[in-house]
Amino acid sequence: MAVDERDVRTADGEGRDTGAGLVKGLGVTLKHLLHRSVTQRYPEVKPDLPARSRGVIALKQENCTVCYKCSRECPDWCIYIDAHKETNPPAAGGKARSVKVLDRFAIDFALCMYCGICVEVCPFDALFWSPEFEYSTYSILDLVHEKDKLEEWTYHVLPPPELEVGAEAAPEAVAADVAAAAAATPTTASAAPSPQAVGAGAPAATPAPMRPAPAVATPEQVTPNVAEGSTQALTEVTPQPTAPGAHGERIEVEPDQATFDTVLAEELAKGTDRRVAEGKARRAAMIEARKKAAEQ
Repeated sequence: MAVDERDVRTADGEGRDTGAGLVKGLGVTLKHLLHRSVTQRYPEVKPDLPARSRGVIALKQENCTVCYKCSRECPDWCIYIDAHKETNPPAAGGKARSVKVLDRFAIDFALCMYCGICVEVCPFDALFWSPEFEYSTYSILDLVHEKDKLEEWTYHVLPPPELEVGAEAAPEAVAADVAAAAAATPTTASAAPSPQAVGAGAPAATPAPMRPAPAVATPEQVTPNVAEGSTQALTEVTPQPTAPGAHGERIEVEPDQATFDTVLAEELAKGTDRRVAEGKARRAAMIEARKKAAEQ
């Protein structure tokens, strides 16, 4: 229905309300304009991210057993795993054992929705959340990262923060404390003499000395924190790796110190970050140690 121009009326004060709102909005803009900016000058200033920030998913190849749980549980099907089987020679009186060897582990971050299900379902702690976030590309095809790049991101994983005051400890830590207390408590039933023996004049048995309870590892001790010295970083951070023996058994090997020092010096000469350089040097030292153990 057509509306005649004479039927259109302007409410009283409508123009004044519009002017007041405009002045109010300009006042808010001026107020924030005169305040000091609180943003960081990125990329000149790097953000101080928390230790548990979800930047990117990192892979520790040595812990992966190719169980395919992460790829099966992924709702986006963005994890690609290829592997082959190798048969180890049987031990004396035993049977040959087949072991899966990881050939490819890739994640398509163009499909990943960062839900973290793969990190939660991994039974051997092979996947971690790394705070690294600077991996943007100009092409969506370059967002598929292979295992070498995923392992490099593990060198940026920070140790977990300390528990807050009054927070409940993890069930594993509580169980460890109970087991340590039980091991430290002496058995008094066998040491206590019977009333008849005491009355007969037998000497009273001296109680067994209390042994101190072993200290429970703190989160900082469980998660490695790389030190500045190369020797200290290799001996204190790197766990004792194992290598297959001649008959398929697992034997402990020491990380190769010469390889660690050489790779660390090369990476630092290239300008690599010290944390990343020490991670690469530790990995090279363990691989070299396993090769030497296998040749023997």
